[in-house]
Amino acid sequence: MATYSLANERLRALEDIEREIGAILQNAGTVILELSKEKTNERLLDRQAAAFTASVQHVEAELSAQIRYLTQVATGQPHEGSSYSSRKDCQMALKRVDYARLKLSDVARTWCSCSALQKHPDRLREEMETDIPNPLPQTLHAAAPGFPQTA
Repeated sequence: MATYSLANERLRALEDIEREIGAILQNAGTVILELSKEKTNERLLDRQAAAFTASVQHVEAELSAQIRYLTQVATGQPHEGSSYSSRKDCQMALKRVDYARLKLSDVARTWCSCSALQKHPDRLREEMETDIPNPLPQTLHAAAPGFPQTA
């Protein structure tokens, strides 16, 4: 549950940033409208320009914080509320197991073809056409939900 509250806090922060950007655009519009008049109100321009500058700095700081957080998540550094690195490790381990199975299958086919050629040259074709069964049970893949099943 803590993961969802952290994610909701991050989403709320992004919504606040979005509202702040709307305020920035409104301040910029007010300044442009005031500048288009023949007689400008200097105090209003100063207030709007100061609000614009402060809002831009606040948005920049908040977006930088969000980017730092996302960088930590994407690089697999440990942080609260994420299982990304564990899932990625599990996924990579399954890929290594599949690769090892493929290489063992190639070695077994080569061995079978060599031994078949030595014993019975006429049975070579039959042995090479049979597939070597999958040595890993499918329950291994079922133990890691959310990961693509391998062939």
